[in-house]
Amino acid sequence: MNKTYDHKTLEKEIYVMWEKSGAFSPEGAKTLREQNGLRDSDNEFSGKPFSVLMPPPNANAPIHCGHATYSLQDILIRFKRMQGYDALYFPGTDHAGFETQYVYENKLKKEGKSRFDFDRETFFNDVLSFVNENSDIAINQLKLLGMSADWKRNTFMLDKKVVDTVYDTFIKMYKEGLIYREGYMVNYSTFYGTTFSDLETEYKDSVSPLYYVKYAIGVAPKKEGLPSYMTVATVRPETIYADVAIAVNPKDKRYKGFVGKEVINPLTNEKIPVIEDEYADIEFGTGCLKITPGHDFNDYKIGKKHGLKIISLISLDGRMNENAGETKGLFPAQARKKVVEILQEKGSIEKINDNYENRLLVDYKEGNVIEPMILPNWFINMDKLLDPVISAIEKNKVKFNLPEWKRDTLRWIKEKKPWPISRQTVFGIRIPAWYSVSENPNLQVTFLTNFKEYKTGKVSDLLKAGISLSEIKSGLQKVITTEDAKYVIQKDSPGDDFLQETDTFDTWFSSGQWPLTTTGFPDSGDFKKYYPTDFLDSGYDIMFFWIARMIMFGLYLTKEIPFKNVYFHGMVTGKDGRKMSKSKNNGVNPVEMIEKYGTDALRMGLIVGGNTEAKFSPFDEDKVRGYRNFANKIWNVGRFINQKIEESNLNIPDDLPDADLKPEELEFLKKLEILINEVTKDLDRYKFKLAGESIYDFIWNTLANDYLESIKSRDDVSAMFTLRRAFLTAIKLLHPFMPFVTEAVWQEIKKPKGESNFIIISKWPS
Repeated sequence: MNKTYDHKTLEKEIYVMWEKSGAFSPEGAKTLREQNGLRDSDNEFSGKPFSVLMPPPNANAPIHCGHATYSLQDILIRFKRMQGYDALYFPGTDHAGFETQYVYENKLKKEGKSRFDFDRETFFNDVLSFVNENSDIAINQLKLLGMSADWKRNTFMLDKKVVDTVYDTFIKMYKEGLIYREGYMVNYSTFYGTTFSDLETEYKDSVSPLYYVKYAIGVAPKKEGLPSYMTVATVRPETIYADVAIAVNPKDKRYKGFVGKEVINPLTNEKIPVIEDEYADIEFGTGCLKITPGHDFNDYKIGKKHGLKIISLISLDGRMNENAGETKGLFPAQARKKVVEILQEKGSIEKINDNYENRLLVDYKEGNVIEPMILPNWFINMDKLLDPVISAIEKNKVKFNLPEWKRDTLRWIKEKKPWPISRQTVFGIRIPAWYSVSENPNLQVTFLTNFKEYKTGKVSDLLKAGISLSEIKSGLQKVITTEDAKYVIQKDSPGDDFLQETDTFDTWFSSGQWPLTTTGFPDSGDFKKYYPTDFLDSGYDIMFFWIARMIMFGLYLTKEIPFKNVYFHGMVTGKDGRKMSKSKNNGVNPVEMIEKYGTDALRMGLIVGGNTEAKFSPFDEDKVRGYRNFANKIWNVGRFINQKIEESNLNIPDDLPDADLKPEELEFLKKLEILINEVTKDLDRYKFKLAGESIYDFIWNTLANDYLESIKSRDDVSAMFTLRRAFLTAIKLLHPFMPFVTEAVWQEIKKPKGESNFIIISKWPS
């Protein structure tokens, strides 16, 4: 053995060796065991399936520190492989629709271009080529982390088998009345040109002017002394064009005489009713609430409840539309200034509070303002679909590593909110809905002409103007439909007269079927053997996005849960406990850590040095450095054993009866037996940190510092037999955590007969 452990060279060589050996597939591991003289009958769990799903990282993006927690999955799959299971780690990568498109659009921006310079099909294929060119980034970096996944079974979220499954599911749900399409208040980003789910938005504190606007009363109240107008406080005066009512709280005695009357909209001069609704806050502003159902979520609910008209003011490009009077064509911020001028000229502004503290709804990605808008969207009715999910979780058919995760998951599921599944992005799986041009003359399209000119308009007007449908199709960017549009749901075009929906599925709709698409639902051998899967590890932040929906799809399509156990790990933070970011200068590049200290040290630093069960797990480079020293310690112990055997010319037997061992050796081996039981038990109940700490303490202290030091001067057979047996057993236990150094030592050390040539498929100690 070399004098020092060189992780930079050995880790790469060992991973190549594992891949060539076929050890990562259950079939390959079985063959390898047979070639090494290991009998399946010796393994208690031989032939039993055990499968783990890899949460698919973005195909074209480098891994971040959070991905290093995938080590949890690899620890478990290596443990089960050594126990003799047919252990299969299903890998894959996500197309990450919006995220990937965002990255690619930034690339275009640097080139002075945008997605609007390309027709939809060209842009999609360009993004896909970009992904394909960089598709090995995530996979190669996961290999650096030692992931023993069967890469020959890798699934990409745009593979044909995935798209076919997604389409089949959508069509099945549509036929069963679970899919519907209607105008709905959505979180729309005019910046990105797409909608966001409630889970993808957040609020940020802001200071904005609060305008107190007067609405003249159409018919004066009977009670004398009442004012001739009602004052409403708003931060968005530009939406007054779409006001359809003023609401007051039924308990607000100040406005009892106004209810049932009408006020005059100061911008449109139209009469709108004064209504009562408990949502109106007596304490806020004047207690009067302008109702704008087309641009506020709560107003939308009130409008539906009272049967009020819904008016939309903002187009998909973010500009004010034809309903916005003098502000048509302006962006909302510009329109706000214009409207304030108009209202001041009319004497309709009572006062302005320039320092009003409020909260803005923004997207989770860049914090850009979200515009609540009414758009035709595709939805799933979740009412009946979630009942089996609730039952499965309550009956512990799906188990969670901590009780609070079960509680939080159930709380969200029981709300049973409709799920908007369409997105106005290009990169993703396109919704298989088709619109007949002749039956839908009001379809609005945006496209590039044959001369690459950007054009928009109603398809009927464009056809009358001499533009052919084939030209529209070839340059198509976007189809915008009305709520009453007629459509056909099927995979392929019904005919030449049809345009396909340009919206794509929410990424979570396709990734929600991940356990099915990776295992080859409905009739593959893998699906029949490995579904439902056994273990899923995920960050708790996508508990609702992903985990709950995978359970829903699994039960809906197979009547079975997709996985038996869910392990939620916490967010990896900086050493200071704060979320990692470049601005805080506390970010960590895992690849740099691997280069500096080795994969084994990084894995131990995160899983054992941190606390993955907590919501936040601080990353401490000092601990990683310490585990690098531990790897060196292991190497040195292995090297000592080899040298001692060579120098002493001792013939170490494969086994020795207890009668030939000294009391201190028996006591030491008894501690080893306790360790085996503790580690096996902890791994079976997913207590990774406890298992790792026990192994570390035994090797560093009990074995190296205590026993090895006590026998250094001895050259007898029993001492070296005991040391070698304990060391080989201990590094077997350690292998799932630190796979590289344990395999490196295993390849070098003199082993007794009957042991495998590879530690990765050696028998787990018992």
